[in-house]
Formats: sequence, C-alpha cells, structure tokens
Amino acid sequence: MGKVNTIAFDKTGTLTYGKLEVSDVLSFDSHITEKELLALTASAEARSEHPLGKAIVAYAKEKGIAIKDSDFFQMQSGKGICAKVSGRKLYIGNEKYIRQWGIMIPPNVENELEKLRIQGKASILAADGNSCLGLLGLSDVLRPEAREMVSRLSDMNTDIVLLTGDNKKTADYFASQAGIKNVKADLLPEEKVQSIFEIQEQKNNVCMIGDGVNDAPALKAADVGVAMGSMGSDIAVEAADIALMSDDISKIPYLKRLSNAAVATIKVSIMFSMCINFIAVTCSVLGILNPTTGALVHNAGSCFVILIAALLYDRKFE
Repeated sequence: MGKVNTIAFDKTGTLTYGKLEVSDVLSFDSHITEKELLALTASAEARSEHPLGKAIVAYAKEKGIAIKDSDFFQMQSGKGICAKVSGRKLYIGNEKYIRQWGIMIPPNVENELEKLRIQGKASILAADGNSCLGLLGLSDVLRPEAREMVSRLSDMNTDIVLLTGDNKKTADYFASQAGIKNVKADLLPEEKVQSIFEIQEQKNNVCMIGDGVNDAPALKAADVGVAMGSMGSDIAVEAADIALMSDDISKIPYLKRLSNAAVATIKVSIMFSMCINFIAVTCSVLGILNPTTGALVHNAGSCFVILIAALLYDRKFE
C-alpha cells in the first residue's frame, strides 16, 4: 500500500451508500400497469445478488406486492438477468443486455433513459421476448466524506480513477460531485480487470476499492485490494487484502498515510541497522570491540530499530 500511486474506486456501495431506492417505475406497455411491472420485475430479481435487484425486491415488498417464485433464473454478470415468471420469460438489465437478445429499444424509452442519467440515477429495463415492457429508475446518494477523501488523496500525489458498470453520464454525475476526473464507465467485471492491467502497464501500483461480487476479480488483480467489510459481499471481502470494517472511506487517506510512514520507517531502520553493524564489524577488526561488547552493540541496534518502529503508534486517525 505504501507503493500505491493510483487508487481505483467502484461507485455503488463504495463512493455512494449503495442504499438504492426505486424512484421511477414507467410502463411502456398499455396492457401492463406500473404495479404489475414492478411485480414482474421484483419476482424476476428475487434470486439476484446484485444491489439493483435487491433494491427492486425490497421496494416491492414495502408496497405490499407479492413476490412470485421464478421457474428459471440465469444471471449474466454486469449485464442483467433472465427469468421465467408465471410462464413469461423476462429479460431484466441494462441496454446492452436487452439489445443482446434482439429486443429493440424505442426512441421514447431512450428519452426516458436519458432523463434518468442526467439526474444521476441508475436504470433497469424490463422486457419480454418481443418488446421493452418498462423502465425502473433507482437513486443513490454520494457519501458526504467522498469529496474530501479524494482531495486528501490527491494531495498525497495519488491518482484517482472511477471504474464502474454504470452508464457514462451517471458515472460522470457522481464523479463530478466527488472531484474525480478520470472516469471509466459501462465496464463489465472483466473490463474492470483489464483497466487495472492497463494502469499497471504504465508502471503504476494500483489499489482497487470495491464492495460487490462484480468487483472481486478487480480486487484480486490489483496490487492491493480493499473491500467494504460490513456491507461488501463475502466474495469481495475474501478477494481483498484489506477490509474496512466500518465502511468509512474517510479512513482511506489515513491508510495510505500510515502505509507510507511504515515503508519509510522500514527503510530508515534497515539503513540504521546496517550502519551500526558496519561500524561494529570495523571496530571488531580493529580490536576495539570484544565478543561481549560486540553482542551488546548488536542488541542495542535491534532495540533502536524497535523504538523507531514504535513511532508509528503516534500516527492517529484524523
């Protein structure tokens, strides 16, 4: 961590609280009401582990909508899910996922998607095999400490990158609020890993910070992986080197500062101990030190190194 000069952040659940709430439910099928659309989507997402899917299911339950069991469920990481509910095959996900199945997205749906992106909201499309049935918009909130955290890391000559699967405009909206200039959006999990590799190829040491299942490969690929411990997925925590148990991203600058100090202390201690040993060996050759005094000098050097290392305890979290 002391050698890291680039820190890559995931967005949802890391820079933001990840407590997504459904803000918009829009039906584009005259035969389906907004309530029915929510019921179908929530039933399809009931077995999903993605934060967006969980938020939709939670919202439906709050509204007293019954969740039906799906006869079939298949998830494509970073894109969406396919499920069969009440004999109806549904495709729930982003634009790429819907188009992947040969389903057209009409101009009026595109316009609604654009409105949600400008507002910084995540969007989920629901479709059957023939057409786009509706759209759900979900809002998230940026952590208030995010902007100051980014500023403090920048003051340490650390580059900040946002790697997210969200749409470019949504990503840019949150990045501007956090003060992040380097943004890579619309990324699948494997594309996040590729982005990490590209940064590393430029002779950079990368730290990846994330919380979800989609972040696990990138956490493993980075030189240092940091997971949001309390709300992060088990896979992400397992893949990471460090877990933030309080999910307080304001501690990231402290982690970086403490790591820098630890590396500097190690280097100083090694140089100090080598100098003492060199002087002691020279004095022994000249007959100034005998075996007893030589042993005392050697142990004194070890004590000095321990005392130097103990100075790290004074570096409190600010």
